Amino acid sequence: MTSNTWLVAGLGNPGPGYSRNRHNVGQMVLDELASRMGGSFKSHKSRAEVAEGRLGIGGPRVILAKPLTYMNLSGGPVSALARFYGIGPENVVAVHDEIDIPFNSVKLKLGGGEGGHNGLRDISKALGTKDYLRVRVGVGRPPGRMDTADWVLKNFGTAESKELPFLVSDGADAVELLLSEGLLAAQQKFHGGA
Repeated sequence: MTSNTWLVAGLGNPGPGYSRNRHNVGQMVLDELASRMGGSFKSHKSRAEVAEGRLGIGGPRVILAKPLTYMNLSGGPVSALARFYGIGPENVVAVHDEIDIPFNSVKLKLGGGEGGHNGLRDISKALGTKDYLRVRVGVGRPPGRMDTADWVLKNFGTAESKELPFLVSDGADAVELLLSEGLLAAQQKFHGGA
């Protein structure tokens, strides 16, 4: 089932108490993309907020989705939206926080493991495949012996908050490049020498 429509899901937890957490950086990227498209999010029966539009002039049709479930239950809304819009896993992009990448870095990949990320694990289970695209937004590793779960549920620090708009913008640029020019072009731009 190949479609020229893309489903881009920004992962996070619902509600204002989580909105500035590291875990919600995927949803921050989607807010930036919606702003660029001139779209706004509306409730959808799939337990997600959805904004529809095109990225760039003559760009592909894009469904931006922010699941309204908690992170660990992201799969239900993502797979429901994919079915609703007739979008196959090859046109699904998950935008998420990634502790294995330094803060201020963005990396992209197709498929592979979930690296302990329960939101991705739930999406893989719900879609029945790991072969969907990921835009991984670096939030860095927790300091010392801090638990990973505690780390991702913390807000960005003061110094990080000053850099956060640039990170969110890079994440949105990565999604746009991925959709317009493909995975390899996006990886070449964002992975640099790594």
